[in-house]
Amino acid sequence: MARHLITSAIPYINGIKHLGNLVGSQLPADLFARYQRGRGHEVMFLCATDEHGTPAELAAAKAGKPVAEYCAEMHETQAEIARGFRLSFDHFGRSSSPQNHRLTQHFAARLDAAGLIEERVETQIYSKTDGRYLPDRYIEGTCPNCGFESARGDQCDNCTKQLDPVDLIEPRSVISGSTDLEPRETKHLYLKQSGMRGQLQEWIDSKGDWPILTTSIAKKWLNDGDGLQDRGITRDLDWGIPVKKGEADWPGMEGKVFYVWFDAPIEYIACAQEWVDAGKGEDWERWWRTDKGADDVRYTQFMGKDNVPFHTLSFPATILGSGEPWKLVDYIKSFNYLNYDGGQFSTSRGRGVFMDQALEVLPADYWRWWLLSHAPESSDAEFTWENFQQSVNKDLADVLGNFVSRVTKFCRSKFGEEVPEGGAYGEREEALIADLERRLRAYEGHMDAIEVRKAAMELRGIWVAGNEYLQDAAPWASFKTEPETAAMQIRLALNLIRFYAVLSAPFIPDASAQLMEAMKTEDDAWPGDVAQALASLPAGHGFTVPEVTFRKITDEEREDWQARFAGKRD
Repeated sequence: MARHLITSAIPYINGIKHLGNLVGSQLPADLFARYQRGRGHEVMFLCATDEHGTPAELAAAKAGKPVAEYCAEMHETQAEIARGFRLSFDHFGRSSSPQNHRLTQHFAARLDAAGLIEERVETQIYSKTDGRYLPDRYIEGTCPNCGFESARGDQCDNCTKQLDPVDLIEPRSVISGSTDLEPRETKHLYLKQSGMRGQLQEWIDSKGDWPILTTSIAKKWLNDGDGLQDRGITRDLDWGIPVKKGEADWPGMEGKVFYVWFDAPIEYIACAQEWVDAGKGEDWERWWRTDKGADDVRYTQFMGKDNVPFHTLSFPATILGSGEPWKLVDYIKSFNYLNYDGGQFSTSRGRGVFMDQALEVLPADYWRWWLLSHAPESSDAEFTWENFQQSVNKDLADVLGNFVSRVTKFCRSKFGEEVPEGGAYGEREEALIADLERRLRAYEGHMDAIEVRKAAMELRGIWVAGNEYLQDAAPWASFKTEPETAAMQIRLALNLIRFYAVLSAPFIPDASAQLMEAMKTEDDAWPGDVAQALASLPAGHGFTVPEVTFRKITDEEREDWQARFAGKRD
């Protein structure tokens, strides 16, 4: 039994996320976690809300609530939506937790002791109108690199270039819109990443199995231009983790907090301690410290491509620089962007489907299947309602759902609600089993490699194989002249339903549970040998005809949803 530590990028607290955010980290991470559990491995799947920094403060101000209250409410909202999508986190934590406060301050003390933190006086933008400094997302302007007019003070979302507020052209305050800004000096702490360039380069080079998307972004940030830059890790903000050296004050840093991108990844580790403190488990260090047993853990991170630089450079610099035996990531699965119907998702314009809205429209499995089978792995992908309708109707309703309905209803009408006996398998059945054996091994290979789209297509191929067998065997015809043969064919087909339920659980867990219940079995053991798996339900085993597993989406529904989520146009 292997041990898998899995984390998905922690979402910002400032609002409900759209489908692109979901498929960019949390959903494929859940797929992998469910698959590894299904194979009998030990899994720790962690996520949290990212609650510090300007996004939290701005969102709370817009909502007219104290930031701590806003974060607490939004954490529960995001947790509830995650449950709705059946995201199987072992713990869904909060970066504002006391555990993360302590651990972030601990790492700062270790890095300082190692000579990797330096105090620097820098120039930042000060707003006279607002009476405060404008770090990060408190300021917007034109990107000096690509000319994008809504670049933020920390990064341009268009070209992904890392920025400082002073870099922006024609900057303006996000708070008031004021352009009455001036540069002023302020003192901050910097993590001296540049001194770790060689160590980080060696570490990244050792990860030869990482996806091209991940390594290309990491090496670009490591080597382009002036190479890896030192990174400010403190901010002039009220909300955040106070700057301390462990439990001791940090002279000259009074009233400042750690930068959100310093403390947020540390929450991955703190989240495991939250898991223990919540009474859900014991000994979180065996997952995170190599001197406490984590040397045999396989750690996989999931994230959108915009998060790759911080997870391949800044967070590893924190871990390595501490000099302590913390577990480093083994594999980073990164994703491109999911666009919406010819454009981008937009909260301000109400354009696109957001996670809460999706669950109001259809159950989670419909969305899980489409998103995972169209995951933006090798390039950006696009959601269209036509494609969604076609995928649901053909893959889920016509292929899987129709198979289940035809088999169970036919059996009930001809043999009753028990698995019939029938005779021995013939050449047609042996050929099907051989084909499924080959397909199962391919499916496992894609899932192990986290090739999400390939895995989805192989799973669909497994469903199709059963349909083709049923159509070719035609038990409804066999029953007229050879009822024993028809009974054998239906016995095999009923076992296929359980087989499908087990293999499909990582993608469509609710449908899988429904099929297992209909087959009146709790035997969800992963199939080692297909022939044995297809004998799991013996003759005489009872079953029920399930409700419709997946219904079709009508043209009227598609047109209605297309108009509803189109948003405002320019």
